[in-house]
Amino acid sequence: MAKRIITISREFGSGGHEIGMKLAEKLGIKCYDKELLELAAKESGLCEELFASQDEKPTNSFLYSLVMDTYSLGYTNSYVDMPINHKVFLAQFDAIKKLAERESCVIVGRCADYALEEFDNVLSVFIHADMDARIRRIARIYDLTDAKAKDLIKKTDKRRSSYYNYYSNKKWGAAESYNICLDSSLLGIDGTAKAIEQLVELKENITDKKL
Repeated sequence: MAKRIITISREFGSGGHEIGMKLAEKLGIKCYDKELLELAAKESGLCEELFASQDEKPTNSFLYSLVMDTYSLGYTNSYVDMPINHKVFLAQFDAIKKLAERESCVIVGRCADYALEEFDNVLSVFIHADMDARIRRIARIYDLTDAKAKDLIKKTDKRRSSYYNYYSNKKWGAAESYNICLDSSLLGIDGTAKAIEQLVELKENITDKKL
């Protein structure tokens, strides 16, 4: 059976991590979120704390251009004489590809859909939700006031958006950047996980996909 790879990008507070975990459980595969940082650190030989400090954080455009030039030249395994931003990004990029080649899995965030855009067996999903629902969720989880929860949501989404827009050739949250976008405030956590599970099965079973 072909490997199943599902990438999940998500608005903060939409329940993307929990959805990914439930989906992985339903499919009998692993879910990688922050676990990917440990994996990338192990495979690259870099300190795991470096990945945590740079996790889904944008760099400036000059550094980004250097990263892309280095990657295109095939230097991804040496990480020699690179700024730390380069090392962290490329190590994660390589780890995601190796992971997808090795096993079926769900990968949350970290431009995984972009890293795997040449893979045929990938379903890329973006999870969004109504702002009020997200505020309630974040306020409950982190014990915040609604105002502080909303502020945290906006800052986190801005950071994720900047990271994605820098490191991919797509736009974060735009429908055309993903195979499917789902509203978790409409379907709920379990319902969204179930919908993705059904989409995976449909994708695998429908043989005539021509428009």
